[in-house]
Amino acid sequence: MEVREHVVSAARAVLDMVEREWQPLSAGELELRLDQAVEEILESELRTQLEAQPPLPPAPLPPAPAPLPPITFYLQLPQSQAHTEAPVLQTVPATRAPEPEAAESQQEPESVHGAAVKYISDLLQSSKSGARLAGRARLSLPHTVLLSLTLLSERLSYRCVSRRFQLEKGNIHRIFFSFCERVNALREKIIRWPAGEEAADALVPFSSLLEKEVAQQQEAQQQEAQGVPRVLGVLGHTRVPIRLPIGKHDVESALPEVRRMRREAHPDSWLNVELVCDRRGRFLHCRVSRGSDAERGGSLAHRLGRNPELMPPGSVLVAGAGYPLTARVLTPYGSAAGPREELFNKTLEGHFHTLDQAVADLRARFRRLRYLDIGNYERARAVALTACVLHNVFLDIGQVAHGAAEREETAPREGDVDEEGVRTRDAIAELLFTKFNSGRL
Repeated sequence: MEVREHVVSAARAVLDMVEREWQPLSAGELELRLDQAVEEILESELRTQLEAQPPLPPAPLPPAPAPLPPITFYLQLPQSQAHTEAPVLQTVPATRAPEPEAAESQQEPESVHGAAVKYISDLLQSSKSGARLAGRARLSLPHTVLLSLTLLSERLSYRCVSRRFQLEKGNIHRIFFSFCERVNALREKIIRWPAGEEAADALVPFSSLLEKEVAQQQEAQQQEAQGVPRVLGVLGHTRVPIRLPIGKHDVESALPEVRRMRREAHPDSWLNVELVCDRRGRFLHCRVSRGSDAERGGSLAHRLGRNPELMPPGSVLVAGAGYPLTARVLTPYGSAAGPREELFNKTLEGHFHTLDQAVADLRARFRRLRYLDIGNYERARAVALTACVLHNVFLDIGQVAHGAAEREETAPREGDVDEEGVRTRDAIAELLFTKFNSGRL
């Protein structure tokens, strides 16, 4: 009995190895590769025939074109001076227009993503994830990474990518989503909350008006007692449009309210991507949810409240309107009642630009996020999360994509507040206003 179990186990191992290393080609992929092989054979035969022929004598040079006559411009004179000769204003020899320079050819993806392909391939190769890249055709890991980066960054159809990589569209679909699953498995390793020296290095002053005060408090280690914070990161979100799944569209109806709903965007026609980024634009936190999920930062704020060690002493996150106000997450005043509140809100705006720029860079590099033509929520979520993970990967290798920053839409009202958060915000606003009026830096 034991021998039989060992034989079955060995057979399964062999089958798994064969399936991983070699899988039969589909009819479409086999036809593509046969066509490519025939073209290579014909090209080789033609090249051999041309090399066997004797060289042709040099063709005589064509005669030089005759120069064009000069163009002479005359000035029209009044009738009273018609008897005189029209004076010559200018004589310019006619020349042929220079040939336009040839347009530079677009860089191939191999040269654009060369360093990134190698880095990501090594990252996936060294990962301990048990998942493997799917697809019937035998495709090397670097080519799989290149194919997936092409789909994410160039907004090409599966038909175009099929012609470029000589693969069947259905197979490309499986390879791409298998790649996304492998990258998602690296999420905790790439998108991680900083700790220790890494967290201390990410801290930035809340305001230049408080920078000297912060330095004094750091020496005395009394940040929390004095109420002067430093900012660890910026909490915000962006939206990724997706194709609605079947059955989510509004039904046909003559009722006015249903017609109005059809004109408006369905709440699940996009993904909410909640992000926290540091001063470098690196993502420290990422949560992807449905568009109808109205929860903004609630679970993160609750997690920070239960685990205060996640935040360095005297540090906070800043977030826009609609996010919960706590002692660890500061949001702007909903209605600026006076100059103190206005100064506080203006100070937060400078931090919000960091997140806006990070989101713009994310969209500039991964242009497929402009619209995910995917009707399956889980797969759309996997693609969005893959882009966020790879955003950090590209920052690690020094490749930054510069997009045009735009302010994300904010909630019309404040989110949940707690008493400690209100006291913390008021104390910081008062200290900031006092420093601003005193004029001391």
